[in-house]
Amino acid sequence: VSTQSTGESMRSAGGNVKTARYRTVSRYSGVDETLFGSPQNSKKASKPSAAPKKPEVSVITKDLIRKIKVPEKDPTERSIILNTVQYDRIKEASRVLTAAEKAERLRAIKSQKEADQSAAQSRKNFMSEMEAQRMKREKPSELEKEGKDKSKVLLAKAEEQLNEQEDEIKKLNEIILNAKCHAIRDAQLREKQEIQAELELENKRLDEMMEIDRLRKMQHYEKREMERQYKQVEGANIIKKQINENEQRRILEDEKREQEKLAMLRYLEKLQMEDISQLEKKKDSQQKIMADVATANEEIRRQKEERSRQEKLQELKVMEYLKEKEAREIAYQTELEKQKIEKEKEIAHMRALQERAKDQQAEKDALRAKRIQEEVEREQRKKDKEVAHKKAETEAHLKKARNHQVQMREHFLAIEAQRERQEFERVLAVQQEGQRQEEVKDREARSKKLHHAEEVRKQIKEKEKDMIHSRQMFFEEGIKLDQEAQERRRRLDEIKKKKLDELQGAGVPTKYINEVARRAMKPQTSLITH
Repeated sequence: VSTQSTGESMRSAGGNVKTARYRTVSRYSGVDETLFGSPQNSKKASKPSAAPKKPEVSVITKDLIRKIKVPEKDPTERSIILNTVQYDRIKEASRVLTAAEKAERLRAIKSQKEADQSAAQSRKNFMSEMEAQRMKREKPSELEKEGKDKSKVLLAKAEEQLNEQEDEIKKLNEIILNAKCHAIRDAQLREKQEIQAELELENKRLDEMMEIDRLRKMQHYEKREMERQYKQVEGANIIKKQINENEQRRILEDEKREQEKLAMLRYLEKLQMEDISQLEKKKDSQQKIMADVATANEEIRRQKEERSRQEKLQELKVMEYLKEKEAREIAYQTELEKQKIEKEKEIAHMRALQERAKDQQAEKDALRAKRIQEEVEREQRKKDKEVAHKKAETEAHLKKARNHQVQMREHFLAIEAQRERQEFERVLAVQQEGQRQEEVKDREARSKKLHHAEEVRKQIKEKEKDMIHSRQMFFEEGIKLDQEAQERRRRLDEIKKKKLDELQGAGVPTKYINEVARRAMKPQTSLITH
């Protein structure tokens, strides 16, 4: 069987043959990749550089001359040859498997995988044992020794931290911390008493120093008070002397002020005489002014009388004008009354004319209304006839349409009955097919249930084996737990003893150490309670 490759091309350039690689389009393609391999020609494989030169044909056109290579008639060099094994494999892979075959193949693959895993685990365990034996026989290097030492230190620290997480150790640490706190408190109390005694001595010393300082300051204050009194007496004498000097100076200033006062009185008398003369002059000028004022007042009075006389004349003229105006208004009102009466007469005449015209218009309106009513009645009778005629036509048309609808309905009912019969037959066929499929599914379900029951029975047997193994492991675990509990108790006792030694080395008083030891050696429940 041979097939032509679609992803490969052959071309000659400089005597060398270049083959393009096939590029996979999709990783999930269902086509076998062997069909897209390299050509398997023995001649080409043996002598790849001796490819025969292809014949060429010269083509002459108006523009240029071209050489065209003639394609090969035998494409075997570009073909792929499959052997029987490859062909059988591709043929087997192209066959569509049933569900049972798929399940059987999956079970086979699963069992093969489990067998491979168990074999790999066995090999791994064997290799681990061999490696462990080799490590035991082989002498460790310096780096390995250093790594082991570091690991031991880390393990010791981790073990110590784990031991510290034990409830008894936590309670013991709490008791030790309490004892340390009591010891520290006692030391603090002793230190406080010592400090108190030192403070009392210091306060006593400070009181003595303050008393000495007070006496020194009292002496200083007395000395300064005596100096102040002496200065005060000297100041008093100086003040008396200054008072006498000020008294003499005041007497001289009084005499001087008295002389100045006499001179001022003389000056004031002179000014008074000058003021009297000025007052007399002022009085004369005032008398002249009063005479002028009297003359002016007489002139003002005369002008006032003249103004009042003019005002009276003006008032008389106004009264006359008002009388004339009143007479004119009366005449105007009379004329208005006359015009009003004339106008009322004219309005009454116009109303009479309007009444007569209104009666004539009413007669015309009544006649017009009667004619309009007759016209409306004629139009109404005409419309009634048209409506009756149209109603008869409509009824005839409706009767015809109703008959047509009855015929169409009978036709549609026949069609619907035929469609329902066909639908019933189709549904019956579908139900029968569904019933057959249900029977097939039931058979498959029964087979699956039987297979499932078999699997469950196998799982129950395996579970029973696991339970027996678990029970055995449980008893072994109990023995191991008892041994671990004894080891734990021994380790805890060692840790307690070590911590008591550390507490004694820390300088804690003996009474607290004894109390910690007494409480630490109690049973676990008592220790936790406390």
